[in-house]
Amino acid sequence: MEKASESNVCVGSSCSVCGNRPLASFRVIDGREYLRCPNCEATIMAQTSWLAPDEERAIYGLHHNEPGDPGYRAFLNKLALPLLDLIEPGDSGLDFGCGPGPALAEMLREAEMDVALYDPFFYPSDTALSCQYDFITCTEVVEHLHRPEKVFSQLDGLLKPGAWLGVMTCFQTCDDRFDNWHYRRDPTHVVFYREATLALVGKRLGWTMSVPRKDVVIFRKPL
Repeated sequence: MEKASESNVCVGSSCSVCGNRPLASFRVIDGREYLRCPNCEATIMAQTSWLAPDEERAIYGLHHNEPGDPGYRAFLNKLALPLLDLIEPGDSGLDFGCGPGPALAEMLREAEMDVALYDPFFYPSDTALSCQYDFITCTEVVEHLHRPEKVFSQLDGLLKPGAWLGVMTCFQTCDDRFDNWHYRRDPTHVVFYREATLALVGKRLGWTMSVPRKDVVIFRKPL
């Protein structure tokens, strides 16, 4: 982890994941500025580099993630299979940030789960955010969050005691590869997490954490 110094501290900036202040300058790539939190090790796109909401939605609308696509189902099974080992048929769940094609929700419904949908662009349901659930899934979501600390706290409130939260996102591991990393090149990706970053998120909220597959974390809220 690169340490902040007097020459690269971004005064006034606080980490959107853990709230730590200040952040350190990390990279400027293709005109986009990235910052580093010395506390949770997240890499964060500066707000001045964010897309406008209509630009962001237009990119999401290009995604074609169909429930019947075998390759996409195999990708989602990285989270679905270890989660299904922990939950029971009939359990209630929320596919948070499901996007325009909620394939994971359909897969979990096939396993006899009761799954609600929420997405701020495609399924903006206040009802879905007014219930508590036995499990919540966030697949390829947390890297898009402008205010992840606030959202993780919100998700904690949506989890029943003893409930599960499954998160899938590509962990950042090597700074040397960051500039050309495919995940970094998606302009809607504004936060990049290391495994240690998510461990700190879980610790702050009192969740236990396991890493059953590469780029997959399953949290549990205490009973």
